Amino acid sequence: MTCKEIIRVLEANWPLEYALEWDNVGLLVGREEKKVSRIYVTLDVTDDVLAQAQGWGADMIISHHPLIFSAVKQINNSTFLGRRILKLAAGDTAYYAMHTNFDVMGMAQLNQASLELRDASVLMVTCREANREEGIGRVGLLPEEMTLGRFAEYVKDKLHLPQVLVYGKQDSVIRTAAISGGSGKSVVKPAVAAGAQVLVTGDIDYHTGIDAVAEGLAVVDAGHYGTEAVFIPYMTEQLQKLFPELEVRGADIVPPFAAV
Repeated sequence: MTCKEIIRVLEANWPLEYALEWDNVGLLVGREEKKVSRIYVTLDVTDDVLAQAQGWGADMIISHHPLIFSAVKQINNSTFLGRRILKLAAGDTAYYAMHTNFDVMGMAQLNQASLELRDASVLMVTCREANREEGIGRVGLLPEEMTLGRFAEYVKDKLHLPQVLVYGKQDSVIRTAAISGGSGKSVVKPAVAAGAQVLVTGDIDYHTGIDAVAEGLAVVDAGHYGTEAVFIPYMTEQLQKLFPELEVRGADIVPPFAAV
C-alpha cells in the first residue's frame, strides 16, 4: 500500500479535526507515494526507537507524541531533532503522528476502560457535535467504593505500574474518579467541577498536587508514560486488523526512566 492510502484509513478512524489547535499531527516526514509493507508503532520517536524501527525495515513509523511540535528553522546534525529528521529522510521512512486526535477518539476510552469506570462522561469537552460531546479524559463511578490507598494499588494493577505518586489522605473514601492520559495539569479544574474525588493523570507538579487536594480532589500521578503506553499495543492491534496485508510491530513498553 502507499503511505497515502494508509493515511486515508487512519484519518477516517481518527480524524485530524479532533486534534487541538496547538497540536501537530499527520504526516510529519516522508512521501505520500511511499510504498509501505512494514509499520512500526511507538509512543515516542527516540534514537533507540528509530534505530529499532529502521533496523527491522519499517517503511513507516506511527507515533502518539509528535517528534516535531514547533517550527523548525534548521535541519542538520547539530541537534537531536535534526539528526532524527535526517535519519527518517535518509532511510525514506514515512513518519506519522496521531496525538490529541487520538487522545479524544481513543485514549480517553482506553483510560476509562482501564479503570472500569461506569456511567462515564467526557472530562474536558473539546468539541460538540449533533447529539454528543467529545474531548479529553473521562469521569465516572468506580466498580466499588474504596479508600484512596487501595485505589492507588488498583491503579498500579490496572495500568501495570510499579509505583504511583499520591496526593491526598490515603484513608479517604472515594467512588467517583477522573482519568486523563498524559500531562493532566489542565484537567484539574474540570475534574473538580465534575465532582471527581480523585484524578489519575501524569506530570503533576508539587504545587498543582497540593492545590488540588485543597480543592477536595485527590491526585494519583501514574506518569505520562504510564497512562499512555497503552497506545502501543492498542494501535498495533488496530493496524493489524485494518491492514492485514501489512506487517505491524509495536515498540517494547519500557519506561524512559527509573526510580532509584
